[in-house]
Amino acid sequence: MKQWLDFVPMVLFFAAFKMYGIFPATGVLIAATVVIYGGLLIKERTLAKNHIITLVVTLLFGGITLLLHDVTWLKWKAPIINWIFALVFLGSHFVGDKVVIERMLGHALAVPSFVWARLNLAWVLFFIFAGAANLYVAFTYEKYWVDFKVFGSLGMTLIFMVGQMVYLSRYLPKDDDKTFGA
Repeated sequence: MKQWLDFVPMVLFFAAFKMYGIFPATGVLIAATVVIYGGLLIKERTLAKNHIITLVVTLLFGGITLLLHDVTWLKWKAPIINWIFALVFLGSHFVGDKVVIERMLGHALAVPSFVWARLNLAWVLFFIFAGAANLYVAFTYEKYWVDFKVFGSLGMTLIFMVGQMVYLSRYLPKDDDKTFGA
């Protein structure tokens, strides 16, 4: 459930953009991000690193966008976040005993180390691609950028995650008993 909270600021940003324009929407994005992650911090007494990165980059790039009244800064927010995640995931191959994706999902799935490494590298490539795609649309098709930012990014992520599940399913234990409740 917590992972879906990450989409709340984006959905509110989209709604505010459609009703009021980019600068009020940027204010809504900043406020929603602070409220969501502030609430998580109060409830859990800690924030995950990805939430800290998202919060800091949103405050920085959203704040500069509002201060300078220049949407260019906001257009760089999603690519920067994606590329930071790509660097963190890539760096985990060289630092520590487990890659990031194994740290996130290893408690739930028992698969060989090489599977985690491949999956982690797939996330690196995904984050690089997602950042580049967002940047390309933001500066080439500005009229469609906000729609892409919300629906295109979400769609890419969901498709990637389905592919990830298909890949992982090959390494999960097979259940020989096909009956329910046995």
